Amino acid sequence: MYGENSENIYYYLTVYNEPYMQPAEPENLDVDGLLRGIYCYSPAQKRSKKTAQILASGVGVNWALKAQQLLENDWGISPTVWSVTSWNELRRDGLKVNRHNLLHPDDQYQAYITKKLAGAKGPVVAVSDFMRSVQDQVAPWVEQPFLSLGTDGFGLSDTRGALRRHFKVDAESITIAVLTQLAKTGEIKQSVVKDAISKYRIFDISAADPGNTEGSG
Repeated sequence: MYGENSENIYYYLTVYNEPYMQPAEPENLDVDGLLRGIYCYSPAQKRSKKTAQILASGVGVNWALKAQQLLENDWGISPTVWSVTSWNELRRDGLKVNRHNLLHPDDQYQAYITKKLAGAKGPVVAVSDFMRSVQDQVAPWVEQPFLSLGTDGFGLSDTRGALRRHFKVDAESITIAVLTQLAKTGEIKQSVVKDAISKYRIFDISAADPGNTEGSG
């Protein structure tokens, strides 16, 4: 792109409307996963029979990490948080694999996201600050029960926290989504979901964590 021996590439930046600290590079970073679209960001904190997989991108990773703590501390659920660096790249890989498998019945491949989540127990909840259709791109290659959360529909003029609660993508809403999926598979009772909805006042946008309000004026 630059200089005498420039590569035929371009760069793009995805900008969010919430300031937060850029985390340090994790030890033993899965560079291949980072470049190909998904890597494990925060493994389950404790061993538990009740678990889930939370896939998040961009600013949504922070909500997922908070949901991980809520699920562990309040409900005894130990989820793993995955950072999705590109939903689109994962879909492109899946489509490429589908084409190969269509033409080579004796030489079947697996999509990258399928391999990354192989053996991962519990439902998958995929969340971002985009519409759900962005996360839904990868659903065909996820073998676990899949649910997406996103910012579909009209918003409102309010704090960032209230907006995320309105769209049901904040940490408490992710927690509810995980519990709902676990209840569907019989891992927990439906009453637990009702208790969580009441505890977090999930229908009250004023009860949401306002988050970082810098730059909101």
